[in-house]
Amino acid sequence: MIETSPLGFLRDVRLNVSVELGRRRFRIADILSLTQGSILELDKLAGEPLDIWVNDHLFARGEAVVVSEKFGVRITEIVAPAQRVGGLA
Repeated sequence: MIETSPLGFLRDVRLNVSVELGRRRFRIADILSLTQGSILELDKLAGEPLDIWVNDHLFARGEAVVVSEKFGVRITEIVAPAQRVGGLA
């Protein structure tokens, strides 16, 4: 099938997508003391939106969902285009 969209060639470009639950800074000693079952407190509260990053740029926000016993993310907000483009500079 011939692609008629002028940007059709972009469909095959790979992007790194990551979902962030929160962040926290640790000292090396704290990291080395972690064991199985350790709990890491993050800077977000339970129920707050997850950040969705594309190639290290904030793209959207969403919420965690379970579908067929697998975790997923439902996108609830796309970051404004001006914010997304501004982050590329």
